Amino acid sequence: MQYSYLGRSGLKVSKLCLGTMNFGVQTDESEAFKIMDAALDAGINFFDTANVYGKADHAGRTEEIIGKWFAQGGGRREKVVLATKFNGDMFDENDGPNRAGGLSSFKMRRHLEGSLRRLQTDHIELYQMHHIDRNVTWDELWEGFDIALHQGKIGYVGSSNFAARDLVKAQYEAKAKGMFGLVSEQHKFSLLCRLPELEVLPAAEEHGIGVIAWSPLDGGLLSGHALRPIPGSKRAANNPERVEQYRAQLEAFEGLCRELGESEANVALAWTLTRPGMTAPIIGPRTLEQLETALRVVDIQLGEPELKKLDEIFPGPGGEAPQAYAW
Repeated sequence: MQYSYLGRSGLKVSKLCLGTMNFGVQTDESEAFKIMDAALDAGINFFDTANVYGKADHAGRTEEIIGKWFAQGGGRREKVVLATKFNGDMFDENDGPNRAGGLSSFKMRRHLEGSLRRLQTDHIELYQMHHIDRNVTWDELWEGFDIALHQGKIGYVGSSNFAARDLVKAQYEAKAKGMFGLVSEQHKFSLLCRLPELEVLPAAEEHGIGVIAWSPLDGGLLSGHALRPIPGSKRAANNPERVEQYRAQLEAFEGLCRELGESEANVALAWTLTRPGMTAPIIGPRTLEQLETALRVVDIQLGEPELKKLDEIFPGPGGEAPQAYAW
């Protein structure tokens, strides 16, 4: 496995981040345990989850599974750089009008305590805001995070789904308070979703924020199974309109990957690692086999000819703003 620093922090994380959203939903507890053990054995030390994972009928289920895995001991907790997220509605009737999602200090404290309990740990390395909440000021946010940091309950603060202006504002306000600020931004990014190259990626790189790519296979369209779904699989019936929309590009991509002798999924993941400021793509294996297949990603080298061809198949916005659209 290969490692890099998370943003401008001194924290080293694997260049593949294990996403756990399927745990407790499409992946049962025993298989999830096998996946996490295998990931750790392969050198993946960066695990990402969220308090709402587990779906509406059991939000928090995914964190509970990870907590049970930690409880087995064997150095599991000590070896993992644990990241979780908060914002969404956790369906706690005791919250009354504050039940809905958000980032208020009230919500932050309750969500953090809930995650720590479910994860069976006393600290979280990376605590991430799952979405922006413009009803909450940065004074309130940084004060809440400062308390959690000084209590030792969290190590670093990250964001997810933030616009470039939100990242810049966060760092400006943190610096004004003498705080370290954000170390990471988790953002939707893939060969089919390159809009972040305009503003988000440049802003993150300039401000020392490591980018973590979620949905790097764009919901499975870049997995290699979109054009030829496995019979009987859910993927076979998913998004037929989107498959047709991108069919020409997906067929060209399939041809390039065949020439490279690599799977479409692994090439798509490897491509994200060539982007400036990218820390890691999130892989979300449903099975142990899918995890083992993805481990090769960090060893794939894409040269200039391959990158140029990928730009031709999946053209991005043309560079950073404003040069991408103005003289």
